[in-house]
Amino acid sequence: MSIIELLASVSLLLIPLFFYLAKNSRSKASSKSNPTSYPLIGSSVAIFANRNRGIQWTSDLIQNSPTATVVLRRFLDDRRVLTGNPANVQHILKTKFYDYEKGSKSRQTLFDFLGNGIFNIDGDSWKFQRQVSSHEFNTKSLRKFVETVVDTEVSQRLIPILSTAAANSTVLDLQDILQRFAFDNICKIAFGYDPAYLLPDLPETEFAKTFDDAAKISSGRFVTLFPFLWKIKRFLNIGSEKRLKKACSELREFAKNIIKEKKQELSNKPSLETVDLLSRFLSSGHSDEDFVTDIVISFILAGRDTTSAALTWYFWLLSRNPEIEKEILREIKDKSESPVYEEVKDMAYTHASLCESMRLYPPVPIDGKVALHDDVLPDGTVIKKGMRVSYHPYAMGRLEMLWGPDWEEFKPERWLQRAGDGVSNDGKWSFVGRDPYSYPVFQAGPRICLGKDMAFLQMKRVVAGILRRFKVVPAAEDGVEPVFVSFLTSKMEGGFPVSDSRNSWSSSVFLVEMASTGTSFVKVQRNLLRFMTVLQSAACEWLDHFLGNEKPPFYKNVICSNHRSEISSLISGHIHGKLSDGYGMYEECLLSATMKANQVRIYTDY
Repeated sequence: MSIIELLASVSLLLIPLFFYLAKNSRSKASSKSNPTSYPLIGSSVAIFANRNRGIQWTSDLIQNSPTATVVLRRFLDDRRVLTGNPANVQHILKTKFYDYEKGSKSRQTLFDFLGNGIFNIDGDSWKFQRQVSSHEFNTKSLRKFVETVVDTEVSQRLIPILSTAAANSTVLDLQDILQRFAFDNICKIAFGYDPAYLLPDLPETEFAKTFDDAAKISSGRFVTLFPFLWKIKRFLNIGSEKRLKKACSELREFAKNIIKEKKQELSNKPSLETVDLLSRFLSSGHSDEDFVTDIVISFILAGRDTTSAALTWYFWLLSRNPEIEKEILREIKDKSESPVYEEVKDMAYTHASLCESMRLYPPVPIDGKVALHDDVLPDGTVIKKGMRVSYHPYAMGRLEMLWGPDWEEFKPERWLQRAGDGVSNDGKWSFVGRDPYSYPVFQAGPRICLGKDMAFLQMKRVVAGILRRFKVVPAAEDGVEPVFVSFLTSKMEGGFPVSDSRNSWSSSVFLVEMASTGTSFVKVQRNLLRFMTVLQSAACEWLDHFLGNEKPPFYKNVICSNHRSEISSLISGHIHGKLSDGYGMYEECLLSATMKANQVRIYTDY
């Protein structure tokens, strides 16, 4: 028997066994105990079984560990450490910063997309880019430029689109809207280029689509159980790797064309105001196209998905916590219509609610480093050279030892103190930050996020702009939570979750525009329903009056085909005495439509 035949025979025996074990592991997915580890393959079976909920599964393991640290054995005894212990996080990100790096595997995985950008390098190259970027991020002129860009995008694009949707009762995917908003913003800030992604017709712009493809395929490399598979596909230039190669090539060509145009503008007009990051880098003498391209693409990635992910989960949490929403709205209404920087900075309750939202749903749920030397973590975990050590913000936001027994509650007051407690004397809320190693949502130590203040500025302005005018209403059954998924950053699976029927989720959200008089949403909704009922009755009487009881054939064409299909799905339910969409009716209502009125049972608790 040849070697190939032997390997094929062994594979035929092992593959069914692997899937059998994976099925058993999936059935035990609710268990929080450490996964079973087998010779040679380690815990690969459990990892494969939980591949679609890896963040939640590893979070459960960390929560169940006495030290908030777990060690997972993968194929061929490849050991990975996952920790939510703040002492370990500080050890990795600060105390022994130079002993833990991104590592060659991580750099190789993201190199096609990010090149030698600031988020994909270590050592002196990282230090140089950090110094260059830090100088620009700390200038007041950049902050002012960011304010102008965000305000323009909010007032001229975001609010008009939401107003139109509210006026026409249009269903929107708020996650998509916020991603488009963030993409326009970061491209203007980074490149000085407007992709016009957030327009009324919600266009599919080529640059945005290409960037999204590159980000998704690159993140997919990280989660594959057998990394050699994507390397083989890249070598053969097939499948997803072929698409990634094409996407990255187009991105770099696009970026370099913009760089050439910027260089030309700056050479023709030396006094040209250098407001965006690209112009600032070029004006300060950094003219190498590859260097500038890599660093700007990195900033677009960081600014595109993080704020939109944070805001998507934030609005969902507010919809479930109306009292918190009222407190935020009260704070917003104390500020001017277009609050200046100092006013935005003073929005303590809104700031706390954003921090609390990101505690539960961090935009980057897990991040890792590679040990350059043998080491021992503060909790006693032994680390070998080359071992990957990841800290887990998603799990840390759920640790009782950090947040108390009520960690599941969305509670902005965790971050606040009132007057009389020695912090504030004016009776207002005062924000009290947390140790960054207990809350590493923006990283910590020397690599702490440069755009943290910019992100909060943008998020607060969006929150103020939307909540001042709208009530975001997800049509979903209470208690049903959308699925948290992670690529390079987190998202809601299927978009912002709402329900068109009792148990199904769709990617949309209802928007109700609020009256400027401050009329309550419930009252507006009730009056609107009364008005629609009167309008429907008047329309029926009008049709009968002009066409008579025996209506001519042409009257059916008075209504367009789209609305005919909507009307034809309406069914009269005797329980409520109303017309309802048959596809969305509850079982009792649907059954009542087939009975006589006196046969219907009235459900008082319905």
